[in-house]
Amino acid sequence: MTAAAITSTAAVPGFRRNMVTICAMTATIMQALDTTIANVALPYMQGTLSASQDQINWVLTSYIVAAAIMTAPVGWIANRFGRKKVFIVCSTGFTIASVMCGLAQDITQMVLFRLLQGMFGAALVPLSQAVMLDSYALHERAKAMSIWGMGVMLGPIMGPSLGAWLTETYSWHWVFFVNIPFGIVTVAGLIVFMDETRTDSELKFDWFGFGALAIGIGAMQIALDRGEQLGWFQSPEIVAETVISIVGFYYFFAHSFTTERPFIQFAIFRDRNFLSGCIFMAVMGLVLYSTMALASPYLQNVIGYPIMTAGLLLATRGAGTFIAMMLVGRLMKAIEARTLIATGMLLMTASLFAMTGWTDQTGVPTIVVVSVAQGFGLGLVFVPLSTVSFMTLPQSLRTDGTAMLTLIRNVASSVGISIVIAKLTEGGREAYAIINENVTPFNQALQMPDVAGVLNMGTDAGRAMMDVLISLQAQIIAFSWDYQMVMIVTLCAAPLAAMIGSTKAAMRQQTPDHAAVME
Repeated sequence: MTAAAITSTAAVPGFRRNMVTICAMTATIMQALDTTIANVALPYMQGTLSASQDQINWVLTSYIVAAAIMTAPVGWIANRFGRKKVFIVCSTGFTIASVMCGLAQDITQMVLFRLLQGMFGAALVPLSQAVMLDSYALHERAKAMSIWGMGVMLGPIMGPSLGAWLTETYSWHWVFFVNIPFGIVTVAGLIVFMDETRTDSELKFDWFGFGALAIGIGAMQIALDRGEQLGWFQSPEIVAETVISIVGFYYFFAHSFTTERPFIQFAIFRDRNFLSGCIFMAVMGLVLYSTMALASPYLQNVIGYPIMTAGLLLATRGAGTFIAMMLVGRLMKAIEARTLIATGMLLMTASLFAMTGWTDQTGVPTIVVVSVAQGFGLGLVFVPLSTVSFMTLPQSLRTDGTAMLTLIRNVASSVGISIVIAKLTEGGREAYAIINENVTPFNQALQMPDVAGVLNMGTDAGRAMMDVLISLQAQIIAFSWDYQMVMIVTLCAAPLAAMIGSTKAAMRQQTPDHAAVME
């Protein structure tokens, strides 16, 4: 085997490449599912583990914080010890930690095992993307990123419905045990079919940079996760965590720009296409996860669908994403990636505009059409974005790049969820106050005979019914304001697609023997 063969998995079609693709996909699906699948099982866990509401939220927080912190050093670890070894260790560790979560007997054990799960799971998505990029030549990467993107999108889209079904049919333990078959397939396939990458034993670890970044990210994630519960900056805890986060980031950047070997190679940001990819990945993380955080409670609490029906309706967005991902690989041969990205952003904007008009009377056909359209827009953006981000980035920086994109998406999704949930709570109170100002005995609408017969403000029952109606309308308005905010962010990001270089020009510059590194 030549030296070039060691640098990556085979970029020529064949059985080995297909098996490595399957392993990368199972690892991606396994990690992506765990970002959302446990959410619906929290009430069941709370009773079994005898945990308070505050304590049970740490089941989510511990995983998010550990994954966010450990995503950053993935590039260094893979370059130092070899991508195959790291991939196998992380897949094995994630599977074992999942089993331990399912067997947890109290909240302390659960939080500890979720920390381990987050630490091992942090590397799975960036490593799987790096493997897929190295396994396919440049002209095939649109197809490769379509396949890989399906796994990334599958988690947040299918996680809630799958988690609800497993919890109701079996028990909450199975939201963790479901990872066992994925883990076994991934580890066995990687051991047999994946080639090891070159390692650099001379690489030194920047402990100060990692420590400062870990403190900055960890404190920020905790503040974002607990801010809405504690009243944001009215809470001394949130103020302290914000200060700690700012100090951590300050020392990280100050150190990184003044040391010879920084923890993160900032050379990746000199590539215009990768920098554009980071911007759009932040928007994608915000739109994907914030709309998921809003859609589930809207369908259940406002419209009143049961959890399984809501899960199936949420999955329709996934149908749109899968359709787009199956088409976009072919579309990129004729249409520039930046055109597809701009089109997808505008389609998402249109779907969010439609969602601003949703009420408690919105029917299933409307929800399905809007959700499929939004999913199609996400697919149009995600695949070209994953392709162009690494189109001109040197292979030596690829693992660092995939880790950075994953980190940016995770942080953006966390920030997006925290903002929309906080705005939803505040908007609900504001809308309630505005509506309530007009509910007076002098309101002519309330004096109409057919209305007064049902809503008699002179009785306790009438006032209680009016309060329920006002609360419902206030919720609808608050959700509309949130969708409007996300829509504006998406619309403003669409013109930035002009920053992206020509994909056709890059493919024309591709050397004929690039795809034959194993020959």
